[in-house]
Amino acid sequence: MEVLSSESHVGCCAGPAAPDTQGVVISNAWINRDYKHLVLDAGLPAAGAKAGQFFHLLCPSTEQDSPFFRRPMSTYRADPATGRVEFLYKVTGAGTRGLATLEAGDKLPMLGPLGVGFTLPEGARSIVVLGRGVGLATLAPLAELAAVAGVGVTAILSARDAASLMSQDRFAAIGATIVEVTDEAGTSSVENVERLLRELHAAGRADAFYTCGSSRLTLLMQRLGAELSVPGEVAMEQQMACGIGMCYCCVRAFREGDKLVSKRVCWDGPVFPLAEVA
Repeated sequence: MEVLSSESHVGCCAGPAAPDTQGVVISNAWINRDYKHLVLDAGLPAAGAKAGQFFHLLCPSTEQDSPFFRRPMSTYRADPATGRVEFLYKVTGAGTRGLATLEAGDKLPMLGPLGVGFTLPEGARSIVVLGRGVGLATLAPLAELAAVAGVGVTAILSARDAASLMSQDRFAAIGATIVEVTDEAGTSSVENVERLLRELHAAGRADAFYTCGSSRLTLLMQRLGAELSVPGEVAMEQQMACGIGMCYCCVRAFREGDKLVSKRVCWDGPVFPLAEVA
């Protein structure tokens, strides 16, 4: 593991610069037909990443692809004790096809940790996390953060079919109640998920809502949060160029009171209050 100078990344933005680290690949294995699990030896400060933060990865070129920009990737696990950082990613484009070629011993430049992570509301006793696809990877560290704080977790895991569900072991390991909903079983509809959320709230098990990976589920949680006075957060997915707030490529509109304001997902997020999503 080698840490490179990050002076070139200090500029218009306040706050500490994240280092550019050469992570060394420990493993890069398929976990199902679409996703791979990448484990790197990265050391500190990379391995101190908080739940919800991300890294900007310099994906390798292949004979087929030559990715120009780095790719943002949410942290699946970061362990300061071992110095390891893990990512769960879907192989779908030029960048992730490059990542898929990495083998044990290869090096991967990774800028980070970056961005704003998840927070738990004061006094929360039980939260609900709702994820779909790679959003399940983003929410697993949050569930572990809640468990350390003594907060109960109900994890609603959504996917196309049972074979596409992921991270069940991570949620089970912290004692989370797991609810699986899939398109295949006809249980992943917004209407059914809304029913589940209302039941959890009525049972006193929804002091906060958290989500990632689906716009329709984000809007559902936002609507119910406003109706039931339940706070919440969402980890936004967005294309980025620089990842450090300088290029303004990832700007989106957010609500602040009765106004719409522009914010950079990489710098002001990627985790935002649910109520702010426009």
